[in-house]
Amino acid sequence: MNYKETLQYMYNALPMFHRIGSAAYKANLDNTIAICDLLNNPQDKFKSVHIAGTNGKGSTSHMLASILQSAGYKVGLYTSPHLKDFRERIRINGKMIPKKFVVDFVSSYRRGFERIQPSFFEMTVGLAFDYFSKQKVDIAVIEVGLGGRLDSTNIITPLLSIITNISYDHRNLLGNTLQRIATEKAGIIKPGIPVVIGETQAGIKSIFTKKALDCNSPVFFADKLYKLKNYKQESKKGKLYLCADVYRPTKLIISGLRCELPGLYQLKNIRTVLMAIDVLSRPSLPARLPRLLNVGVVPRLPAEAFQRRHGPFNISFGHIYHGIANVVSQTGLLGRWQVLDEKPLVVADTGHNEAGIKEVLKQIKATPHKKLHIVLGMVNDKDIKSILGLLPKGAMYYFCKPGIPRGLDEKELQQQAYRAGLKGSSFNSVKSAYKAARWAATKGDMVFVGGSTFVVAEVV
Repeated sequence: MNYKETLQYMYNALPMFHRIGSAAYKANLDNTIAICDLLNNPQDKFKSVHIAGTNGKGSTSHMLASILQSAGYKVGLYTSPHLKDFRERIRINGKMIPKKFVVDFVSSYRRGFERIQPSFFEMTVGLAFDYFSKQKVDIAVIEVGLGGRLDSTNIITPLLSIITNISYDHRNLLGNTLQRIATEKAGIIKPGIPVVIGETQAGIKSIFTKKALDCNSPVFFADKLYKLKNYKQESKKGKLYLCADVYRPTKLIISGLRCELPGLYQLKNIRTVLMAIDVLSRPSLPARLPRLLNVGVVPRLPAEAFQRRHGPFNISFGHIYHGIANVVSQTGLLGRWQVLDEKPLVVADTGHNEAGIKEVLKQIKATPHKKLHIVLGMVNDKDIKSILGLLPKGAMYYFCKPGIPRGLDEKELQQQAYRAGLKGSSFNSVKSAYKAARWAATKGDMVFVGGSTFVVAEVV
């Protein structure tokens, strides 16, 4: 098979969650374990960081990888889903996995896969681990696909676990309460492995601290240690940046940090990344700093254990500054408050659940514009009613269906939106909706494209 034929085999022969939904979800790790056994357990042959969370895990993964890359390390990066090219999921120092490696991998192990009958995601995890192992990466940043405890990536033993935040998403699979969802995400916490929590959330903090203590694992709450102040969006050479001063916790440590991801919601992710870098680069940190600053819970574990485990990694403030300032350039991340045009202003963002949409709406409100045009498409297994209830009623909507089987019919979306007080027209494709919005927008207006990762994928 050539590359095109290989992709068709992967898409058609293997159940794919992002196309068909929960039917592709496997509520155990049996297939992933079988695949990695077939591959001689490549996940045990490289160092890694494991990142879970409801929102922000993609941005956090890319920023962390970019900083490590700026520090001179060979960095693997596994994320999902992809926007334009399947190979976006698997990168080393920003370069996508070669087509030939994908073809050879599927050809070599196809018989084994047909015996195991994995999902698309399970096979892709095996592909990523095999690639990182054979390329001898210094470290790989691994993003959880869905949940944590039963996610296919959860067979690694990382140097560090990260949980960005918890909010409602995939309730049919993860649970109907934040506590249940947090318990699933906490499943990536492993014995003796430090964990960084991006946001301190009162109702679920105890779930993480209890799990960490049960595992004898240090736990750090990033927002207790790192503060970002004087933040603003700033344009430089035609590119929009998010700028802020970094304090730890009251001492200024980086002045004018510039982030190539300009959304204001990235402030939370930057804090999480800074805390992660602290743990990775300071082996004695878990043994002393939290007791002084009350940023987490630390079991009785000697500092030598952290030295033995991961290095430390040699990362300076300069590496942090360069990595965050060049995260898009170095990793190829797309769809995070991505400015597609300026006259009129056109922005796309992949935020698609209730918490993500709230952050996007804050950003829209803070962005000067006259009339707001929203190109909106969704998938059929989201909490559509709750999301529609958040959206501004004064905007003009262009309803469309993303081009995947899970896509919600544009007429049905329009009807539900009408009941929520939203008005607009429906279009039979994302491209036609986008074209209509661009045509209708005048100088000073804003066009926003979102509601689903798969809508954004068709315009960026």
